[in-house]
Amino acid sequence: MKPSINVDFLRSTLLFKIAAFFLVAVTFFYFGKHFSDNYHQLIFFTTTTTTTTSEVTLSPNLHQFLNASTLIHHNHTQTLISQQQPHPFPPPPPPPEDPIRRFGILNENGTMSDDFEVGNFDVGTVDEWGNETVVEDSVPAPKFSIKKFVMCPRSMSEHIPCLDNAEAIRKLESTERGERFERHCPEEEKRFNCLIPPPKGYRPSISWPRSRDEVWYSNVPHTRLVEDKGGQNWISREKDKFKFPGGGTQFIHGADQYLDHISKMVPDIKFGQNIRVALDVGCGVASFGAYLLSRNVLTMSIAPKDVHENQIQFALERGVPAMVAAFATKRLLYPSQAFDLIHCSRCRINWTRDDGILLLEVNRMLRAGGYFVWAAQPVYKHEEVLEEQWEEMLNLTTRLCWKFLKKDGYDAIWQKPSDNSCYLNREAGANPPLCDQSDDPDNVWYVDLKGCISQLPENGYGANVTRWPSRLQTPPDRLQSINFNAFMSRNELFRAESKYWNEIIAGYVRALHWKKMKLRNVMDMRAGFGGFAAALIDQNLDSWVMNVVPVSGPNTLPVIYDRGLIGVMHDWCEPFDTYPRTYDFLHAANLLSVEKNRCNVSSIMLEMDRILRPGGRAYIRDSLAIMDELIEIGKALGWQTTLRDTAEGPHASYRVLVCDKHLPRG
Repeated sequence: MKPSINVDFLRSTLLFKIAAFFLVAVTFFYFGKHFSDNYHQLIFFTTTTTTTTSEVTLSPNLHQFLNASTLIHHNHTQTLISQQQPHPFPPPPPPPEDPIRRFGILNENGTMSDDFEVGNFDVGTVDEWGNETVVEDSVPAPKFSIKKFVMCPRSMSEHIPCLDNAEAIRKLESTERGERFERHCPEEEKRFNCLIPPPKGYRPSISWPRSRDEVWYSNVPHTRLVEDKGGQNWISREKDKFKFPGGGTQFIHGADQYLDHISKMVPDIKFGQNIRVALDVGCGVASFGAYLLSRNVLTMSIAPKDVHENQIQFALERGVPAMVAAFATKRLLYPSQAFDLIHCSRCRINWTRDDGILLLEVNRMLRAGGYFVWAAQPVYKHEEVLEEQWEEMLNLTTRLCWKFLKKDGYDAIWQKPSDNSCYLNREAGANPPLCDQSDDPDNVWYVDLKGCISQLPENGYGANVTRWPSRLQTPPDRLQSINFNAFMSRNELFRAESKYWNEIIAGYVRALHWKKMKLRNVMDMRAGFGGFAAALIDQNLDSWVMNVVPVSGPNTLPVIYDRGLIGVMHDWCEPFDTYPRTYDFLHAANLLSVEKNRCNVSSIMLEMDRILRPGGRAYIRDSLAIMDELIEIGKALGWQTTLRDTAEGPHASYRVLVCDKHLPRG
């Protein structure tokens, strides 16, 4: 009997162990599943929301390589990787110690709570980011292969694809209204597919603030502006450097003195308070904007690529916000009510042509109650032809309901009305007419200029921004008019995005020593509400940010300007309107996985390489699912790439790909 008892005991013990193991497995599965359901990071406008809109279509060139044979005849491509199977993903993480509370959810009383958290962000975790994955050693090769990009001819060192399309410009029916200075992007198969080389002797650019006053000659080796504008105190050459004395055509004695003169003319123009965001039209080398920076004014300096084609290149080499743009036949890529002040000093624009259609574009972009400053010969010269032009300007601005404030010396200043009362009280049939109510003044991507007055919002949106610096963190009125689906309070979403990026940038500054990096010209390629740019300001990083709002998502550009920041609308399926080597840092968060459904990802990253300075860096924060492809493209571009975990840890579905661009040899 004794052996029988032992057998029964063993059987019962075995059954008990099996049952216990099964119970433990089910328990871990349950907690693991529910943990993963609640484990998330803040993503501004998710991939699902963006890519399921009816406006998104698949590119016929998806996953295809561009043909560079027309540009490069003597180089050959080289396959970088072999086909291998990727390692499986890591197992699910253990449950967190503290649950993450969703923000912006209605509480039990049916009201929206301001007490919310945006994930768990532990700066100490960032300090220990030693568990990074170095691409060359640890990341397996995907199933596809990327061919190494070769160097373009040296003649393309200043190539701007959509502005240097000679074939398209030759086919224009007319160029009398400046059509040749507008965007004419080449077809996909005719775009460059090589690395834009720097000019011979290129050197790492001089750091800000020294760069405001001097840059290396070898980086922008053109003397046309020195020859044409040397007597106007714009620019001079001394040995291996260009010097910028701070003068301009109408302010040869210096920009600071000129800015003081404007402030005395109209005391309500308080730079850095009432005036935070400005537009300088026909900016030259952007000394107007460069000197406004010290007064807490951020200026978008623009000029066409005309006979003085390198003025924007000089501005960006100096570290001053600038972009190639022209008043011609299309709306500029900035929203309505963007600028507190618009300035034109001998900008060579005929504002009264075609019934004032160009000044109507200024009116669209000028904030309610904003100022227009005009410094030109008709203001101060008393020749018959110039006096006629002055009278035409006075007549046009009166019909636009602008208030003429003062004329003194070289300058005349007008103010735009703060509401629609003057527009609505004009005589019937007055010109220019009011735009139709169906016209969206913020619709700017390849939109023709309109010969009508854009009305101001009846609710006063855009007119009631607070003074700087409080406007940076104040949710603006126009946040409520952005066309996107929000399942929570928009104000809370705005604050959450700001908090999210503040915590991330604080971690970067502490752990990755961002204050020692060269971060002057920065571009946020998918800017949302501008939280990334605001975080750089809050962290006292001496930089400015070009906030790019892609056309594939909601148009948040008005909110960015209402915060006191600058930005532009753009489609990343096409090249950007800037010279090569003009940005120190590119930031792309949740961009490439979205645009992958519309564009060739290789083309986007090749464009990133074009506009990134040698020695510059790109942070690509995106889905783990796309990282293998991005790593291989980065290697093909010659970038040094490192894959890092996000602050959410190694089990998160997102990673940060850090890319360093080095100066090419030879």
